[in-house]
Amino acid sequence: MNVTEAVRKRISTRGFLDKPISKAELTQLLETAQRSPSGGNLQPWKVIAVSGAPKDEIIAMAQRVLAADPMGPVPGDRPVYPDLNAIDPVYNERRKRVGEMMYDKLGIPKEDRAGRMRWFANNYRFFGAPVGLFLIIDRRMGHGQWAHMGMYMQTIALLAEERGMATCMQECWARVRNELHAYFGLDENHMVYAGIAPGWPDPDAPANDIYAERAPLSEVVEFRGF
Repeated sequence: MNVTEAVRKRISTRGFLDKPISKAELTQLLETAQRSPSGGNLQPWKVIAVSGAPKDEIIAMAQRVLAADPMGPVPGDRPVYPDLNAIDPVYNERRKRVGEMMYDKLGIPKEDRAGRMRWFANNYRFFGAPVGLFLIIDRRMGHGQWAHMGMYMQTIALLAEERGMATCMQECWARVRNELHAYFGLDENHMVYAGIAPGWPDPDAPANDIYAERAPLSEVVEFRGF
């Protein structure tokens, strides 16, 4: 598989086979991902990989938090999304569109809010993936280093595709950021940014049959001097 194929094949996978990823496989992937670019070679990312009992404990913890307050806000000053309509309504339209594509595929209508919430809760079970990766960053880092974290996450996703695996980027874990901070014993300067669910994709999972739309190039690129 070449890079173009990996980029085009990658989706947000929301259904995984009950098949483990070995520590050796994960170590090799993450060692290669260390070649991700970062300004000044800061490499501002840290990763906590969980499987087995620790993963189960995190799932149980998240379920307790969500049961107590299923629609609660993201704690702290780092929300998953800003006020998108205040920036440009097109961003909110894209977000809503991909959500409707998914729920249409799953057969969960807009009126069934409880059903949609039950499905969304699968995020906090890593969609059945055998491993959970948590991306940690020093909160004192600037916007450039957050961008470098994104490059690192994309590198992980493409390396997973090359190996026949798949991933789902999971910013939803911000909802239990405080609980994860305590569970991992992080110092006051470090925070959980997001998670990644890596695993072997389930070809029969309906949610894996969604190929999110992308804006045409004319909306995002200007060619000057060509």
